[in-house]
Amino acid sequence: MTNLQIFLDIATEAALSAGVVLQDYLGKVEDAITEKGRPGDLVTAADKASEKVILEIINRHFPQHSILAEESGKLGNQTSEYLWAIDPLDGTTNYAHQYPCFAVSIGLFIQGVPKVGVIYDPFHNELFRAAAGLGATRNRRPIKVSQTSELSKSLLVTGFAYDRRETKDNNYAEFCHLTHLTQGVRRGGSASLDLAYVACGRVDGYWERGIAPWDIAAGIILVQEAGGQVTAYNGGDLQIDSGRILATNGYIHNSLSQKLMQISPLSAW
Repeated sequence: MTNLQIFLDIATEAALSAGVVLQDYLGKVEDAITEKGRPGDLVTAADKASEKVILEIINRHFPQHSILAEESGKLGNQTSEYLWAIDPLDGTTNYAHQYPCFAVSIGLFIQGVPKVGVIYDPFHNELFRAAAGLGATRNRRPIKVSQTSELSKSLLVTGFAYDRRETKDNNYAEFCHLTHLTQGVRRGGSASLDLAYVACGRVDGYWERGIAPWDIAAGIILVQEAGGQVTAYNGGDLQIDSGRILATNGYIHNSLSQKLMQISPLSAW
């Protein structure tokens, strides 16, 4: 097996193990929910327990690797060319309300480039996996992006940042405008699943601002290996730390990018 296959298998082991934890905690965290400094930015006992399981598995197999985890921050050897970006519970607000849209997301950057990604939805038992050059799968079967070629016939998905109440740099204007230009815009509440749904063709495009590397690390390679395109809003190279991402099936990428660049922010309305 190649190193990427090994990394993919270990990430899968970690994601599935964390999924068991999330299933066990589901509906039992009402008294263990706190906010991480911003209204609506929740953390539960399930987040922490899930992350603990993932970290144990990653550290056992790759003790010299670097880790960036949502709850624990930077860990391990920060000079390593290998960086694991971990979201133990993407969609915590959904989870806290028992709304069935949440996932475990584990991605691996090698020299700053996304190379391996695993996203596991334990509620629906859907496992999305990808590695550079190895393709993308859902429950071990190959997946591809949609072939929708017109923005007017597309279905999009997006999300709203936790600081949307305080910042004018939100995407409310884009949401409203693109709702009129497409067949619809959905808001699931889990960035990793949004990207997984682009990869398997359930939606044709996704954009968001205010996201962290652990939100998108796994989904980037998933979309790319499924034949899609991932860039910055303007179509240029994606900057992982920018907090903004545009991912599509490729066919509507340019038109969606152009619309995003043309829309005035809500504060200008």
